[in-house]
Amino acid sequence: MSIQLTVNGIARTVEAPPEMPLLWVLRDLLGLTGTKYGCGVAQCRACTVHVGGAPVFACQTPISAVGAQPVTTIEGLGAAKLHVLQEAWLAEDVAQCGYCQPGQLMSAAALLAQHPAPTEAQIDEALMGNLCRCGTYPRIRKAIARVAAGGALAPARAQDGAK
Repeated sequence: MSIQLTVNGIARTVEAPPEMPLLWVLRDLLGLTGTKYGCGVAQCRACTVHVGGAPVFACQTPISAVGAQPVTTIEGLGAAKLHVLQEAWLAEDVAQCGYCQPGQLMSAAALLAQHPAPTEAQIDEALMGNLCRCGTYPRIRKAIARVAAGGALAPARAQDGAK
């Protein structure tokens, strides 16, 4: 079946069955591999993308559910230059293995779009389902708070990398 969708601002047409998960359309048909497959049952949220501006789990969202709503992936979050959240992630040295980071970033971006100055409780609630095996949750929270405070680009530590 021929399906039209807009991904990261670009109109695309794919041949896919309507029940195919959005994750596989993005990764296998469009070559956008930044969105990760984690568990396949929407429990880890590594596959989080935005559909119509809202975070969804691409592993469980059939392509037919997207309709005319725009899809934004991690590749589209900072397409022209790094997104302010990506800058904060770097400043706070968030990523370790990095596997969960696309989903973490997409959840954080949705949170900040809805709550530009979120409370700690709102940050925790928005990210509570995003699993990180490396345990970088404190740095993730600090990066989000940094953006909310308007200080994403300021270095978090000395230039020599000392923490």
